[in-house]
Amino acid sequence: MYSPTPADWNEANRAHWDERVPLHVAGDFYDLDAFRAGQDPLRDFELAEVGDVGNRSLLHLQCHIGLDTLSWARHGAARVVGLDFSEPAVDLARGLARDLGLGPDRAAFVAADVYDAAAAVPDPSYDIVYTGVGALCWLPDIGRWAETVAALVAPGGFLYLLEFHPLTDVLDDETGSRITHDYFARDAWVEESAGSYAAEGAEFTHGRRVEWQHPVGEVVSALAAAGLRIEFLHEHDVSLFRRFGSFEQRDGYFRFPAGRPRIPLMYSIRARKD
Repeated sequence: MYSPTPADWNEANRAHWDERVPLHVAGDFYDLDAFRAGQDPLRDFELAEVGDVGNRSLLHLQCHIGLDTLSWARHGAARVVGLDFSEPAVDLARGLARDLGLGPDRAAFVAADVYDAAAAVPDPSYDIVYTGVGALCWLPDIGRWAETVAALVAPGGFLYLLEFHPLTDVLDDETGSRITHDYFARDAWVEESAGSYAAEGAEFTHGRRVEWQHPVGEVVSALAAAGLRIEFLHEHDVSLFRRFGSFEQRDGYFRFPAGRPRIPLMYSIRARKD
């Protein structure tokens, strides 16, 4: 339900994500054995939009357990750094890097709040700053996030953001066909429920979480105000998990049933520092 932002929002979210880590590791969603064997979790359109990462440095903000981060190293990035506020997630990411034979010079992970990233990461700037899906909803201040990102992008480098489309946040959970929430709501959404996208039905001791909606216009405007030049904004009609009960899984993605009018389910932005 919508609510004024609780004072303990960050501590509540960190406890929730700390508890998610072992549940996500045990489930099939991330399939760590397949990842260690070479499975690539990066999306085809994502690889095309980011382009060649060979010999470039890449910082992944809010990296969770580091699968996407390490995948960019596999695709040729000279150095990848992942940052997440969950210590258990970062510990697991470091272990995965060791399993892949990637030392700290190729793949490093830092436990810190995303707003403190500039002071926490080992390098002052990166050729690519990358933020994967499901990250922005945990942040109350997109302007501050954009300023943090812009400070970390090296001149000539860019931010690449892939995110769930905020339109999906206002639709009913079962069919995704009825508007049930306010697209422009600015209050926090505070909820306590079982399960996650990677551990459906799991019971949490720390189930309470605090999230925020961020319309696409707010994100684009914040990046522009921080001094980044928007190269593209693309919308995608696919999702990575069963966001709505009516979704079907086809071609490795979740979609609405064939024949139903489509809406954007994800979006991607590339924004460059000239």
